[in-house]
Amino acid sequence: MKIRVSLIGLGNLLLRDEGVGVHAVEALREDFTFSEDFRLLDGGTLGLDLLPLIEGMEKVLFVDAVDFKKAPGTIAIIENEDLPSFLAPKLSLHHVGLSDLLFASSFMGTKPSQITLIGIQPEKIEIGLTLSDILNENFEKLLKTILKKLQEWGVNFRKKTKQEPSNVPGYPV
Repeated sequence: MKIRVSLIGLGNLLLRDEGVGVHAVEALREDFTFSEDFRLLDGGTLGLDLLPLIEGMEKVLFVDAVDFKKAPGTIAIIENEDLPSFLAPKLSLHHVGLSDLLFASSFMGTKPSQITLIGIQPEKIEIGLTLSDILNENFEKLLKTILKKLQEWGVNFRKKTKQEPSNVPGYPV
């Protein structure tokens, strides 16, 4: 079966809340089994290097720490045509790469028909491996927001049993 939907977590795991997108991908990979037409990816800080991974996708969901200028832990969803104007101010290092990625895929005619960014306002962007307390408190809400969007897109998933291995194609890039 052809993979038609990708979820790409963005972030740097070495900078605390900055790595929340990657943490979300890992939590979903660990806790859920997804349909065969779905792929989870750790996009890290790759920017344009993600271009071949979104080519041919119908829908792509990005998850990242985003400076919305709101209270830490605030979750927001930015979709399709709102993304380029939202990303214009370059709110994080990834958004430079993400806006370039979206421009390049559009220019090449390979842009997915639906693109969504689910972001959470970080509290601490500093050296460290753990999320801040506020992001930890809001992490389950972030995961539920992601799962709700995937469900809207027709991605089938179920919670894994304790001993069940991951079935999701994907790989850290």
